[in-house]
Amino acid sequence: MNRIERKFASLEERGEKALIPFVTAGDPNLETTEKLVPAMLKAGADLVEIGVPFSDPIAEGPVIQKASKRALDAGTTLVKIFDLVRSLRRKTDEPLLLMLYINCIFRFGTERFFQLCAETGIDGVIVPDLPYEEREEIQGTAEQYGVIPIRMIAPTSRERIAMIAAGAKGFLYCVSSTGVTGMRSRFTTNFQEFFGNIKKYAEIPAAVGFGISSPEQAKQMASYCDGVIVGSAIVDIVARERENSVPKVADFVTSLKRVITK
Repeated sequence: MNRIERKFASLEERGEKALIPFVTAGDPNLETTEKLVPAMLKAGADLVEIGVPFSDPIAEGPVIQKASKRALDAGTTLVKIFDLVRSLRRKTDEPLLLMLYINCIFRFGTERFFQLCAETGIDGVIVPDLPYEEREEIQGTAEQYGVIPIRMIAPTSRERIAMIAAGAKGFLYCVSSTGVTGMRSRFTTNFQEFFGNIKKYAEIPAAVGFGISSPEQAKQMASYCDGVIVGSAIVDIVARERENSVPKVADFVTSLKRVITK
């Protein structure tokens, strides 16, 4: 059983919801990222998404786009990120995922990429620009190396939900709203209907992401599903505080975990 699956099983036994924060690797530098990940886990995070910076992050809003540019300008590469994960694995056995675009995998080499995921301890990958219909581009290789490709479901998926959910592993990444990532003050999705449809077909946990920026929103979202993903709000703290961001990010993570486990 993969670490992701073990974590969700453990949370279900305890009646808890998963908190999944996101950080962009290398923003403002890899040394800070290496401090942020354990600090978030200690503060209550259950899994952590590590974003691979990309020059054209089409699914991202301005907060994460700017973080990607800062990370790339600082010299962050996929090879260095794997070195970071090796170092993190000496400090934690909690689930770690990479979020990256499909061209990053292709350019690096699909086999080489998933082999290094397995060697360094990456448990899953989220590829936001890989349509479900093209999943075979990485599915077989990922499974060969014990890495779970996380499938995404959007409010516009509708009749495709059953197809996407069938055979999915780990958890389903449920996109709260159409559009790109970013902090939102309100949501227009009918979450009762959205997650009602997902639960008809899903045999694995569902976590919601895109736009969740406060403990109040996290608590609301956790009432519909099994986990909450928070990215831009954390990346925004890092953008403001840079090398001094670790304690403030940890405090924010604690405030999120506190409300979703009540």
